Amino acid sequence: MGFARTCSVALVGVEGVVVEVQADLEPGVAAFTLVGLPDKSLSESRDRVRAAVVNSGGEWPQKKLTVGLSPASVPKSGSGFDLAIASAVLGAAERIDPRVLADIVMIGELGLDGRVRPVRGILPAVLAAAEAGYEQVVVPECAAAEASLVPGISVLGVRSLRQLIAVLADEPVPEEEPDEAGRPDPLLAGLRMPGTGAATGMHSMGAAQQDQGHDLADVVGQSAARTAVEVAAAGGHHLFLEGPPGAGKTMLAERLPAVLPRLSREESLEVTAVHSVAGLLPPGKPLIDVPPYCAPHHSATMQSLVGGGAGFARPGAVSLAHRGVLFLDETPEFGSHALDALRQPLEAGHVVIARSAGVVRFPARFLMVLAANPCPCGRFSQRDAACECPTSVVRRYQARLSGPLLDRVDLRVVVDPVGRAELAHRGPGGDSTATVADRVRDARERAAARLAGTGWRTNSEIPGRELRNRWHAAIGAMDEAERNLERGMLTARGLDRVLRVAWTVADLAGHDRPDVRDVTLALQLRTGVPHGVPMAIGART
Repeated sequence: MGFARTCSVALVGVEGVVVEVQADLEPGVAAFTLVGLPDKSLSESRDRVRAAVVNSGGEWPQKKLTVGLSPASVPKSGSGFDLAIASAVLGAAERIDPRVLADIVMIGELGLDGRVRPVRGILPAVLAAAEAGYEQVVVPECAAAEASLVPGISVLGVRSLRQLIAVLADEPVPEEEPDEAGRPDPLLAGLRMPGTGAATGMHSMGAAQQDQGHDLADVVGQSAARTAVEVAAAGGHHLFLEGPPGAGKTMLAERLPAVLPRLSREESLEVTAVHSVAGLLPPGKPLIDVPPYCAPHHSATMQSLVGGGAGFARPGAVSLAHRGVLFLDETPEFGSHALDALRQPLEAGHVVIARSAGVVRFPARFLMVLAANPCPCGRFSQRDAACECPTSVVRRYQARLSGPLLDRVDLRVVVDPVGRAELAHRGPGGDSTATVADRVRDARERAAARLAGTGWRTNSEIPGRELRNRWHAAIGAMDEAERNLERGMLTARGLDRVLRVAWTVADLAGHDRPDVRDVTLALQLRTGVPHGVPMAIGART
């Protein structure tokens, strides 16, 4: 009887569970049994592993073979266990010393010819292995850069099963024939999921917008909306832009990610882990260090927005926009159930999805930008254009955005149409993206110094109770906002959000705490009702 064991990782959402892969050989009729709650793709590994071992020059044991995946209570899915299963079988057959395999974590899919293909979720899998105390991992060669992002762990990248056998058996490592120059590497196909390219609006763009020539200075006019974008970026506040078609709502949203600060190391690992699990991590860029930008089409389902799907849940748009921007253009055209499903991640910063296969938790702390026309034709309330929509149609169209959802949006701005004089103006326009990004970075540094040791990073994350008890505005500054609460124009949540926005305005203006002007501007941005204060940060007026 031969026995060997090694380890791999099962992913549950973006969290990994180390799985011990055990192989046992006994005399009897040749058979291959795989146990431990494998799914369909994992059950098919029996044929892939057998062909890979034989085509790699190994001898398949003609005995009764049982491969167990422990703990058996955890459902396992995907083809990433192939490499560990093949190694455990070869260890049980004494082709490899079983003692060498015991403390190694192996992740990778095997082709029938023995090549090692990458799988989704390499980064969270290696993170789970490191947290469990393992120091060595074996991954596909093309995914080694992603695995190397985890500190304190030794990464071995292999291109084929032959190479792995030679390394573990202390034999000369064979050289694999390189692909022809100019031909795409078929192994890289495992890093991307079909239908997840740039056309879906679910990809990491972030500061890459600047590389495409997109700059805030390109936006004509819209001083109020530009101020709202700056405040949203500085404090992480959600933004609602309402205005006619062609006024610049999409231009402003597309330029928002480049205004946000670059991600910290911890944030980069969080974002990269989500994109790796989703199959959206581009080859050659193992670490996403800029805020992602996700703009799903208005026909998106609730599952595509918050996550889900058949079998194991997959991350949705809110998780792909984690630490970045989620832009919902033509928001009233989205399904009401899909929009209302955004309430929980907006408050909690994560999504919990319950399925028969288990409960999955995805991170979802994003900056949401909503854009909407005032009516189906887009010309309602304009002074120089006649709206053709009946009043009932306008009311029904605007009611598609529920009150509870809009109550979670901190900033509401009406984007007016651009006039001929503004388009013909040849002088200097508004501030560039780089200039605004510098101010946003300074404001975030002030907020970070104030929130040091609390666990919160931006003003939008501070709970209302803590905000009221620990960080007060200037004496009398909140009087007008409190009167709006008494009149029913603000909810209790809305009052807390006004104070949060006021702190962000004060950070941008360089004030120690919000004064009357800061709170009034925050109230104006929150309600969309003019209060006689210019829509600009106090320090620049």
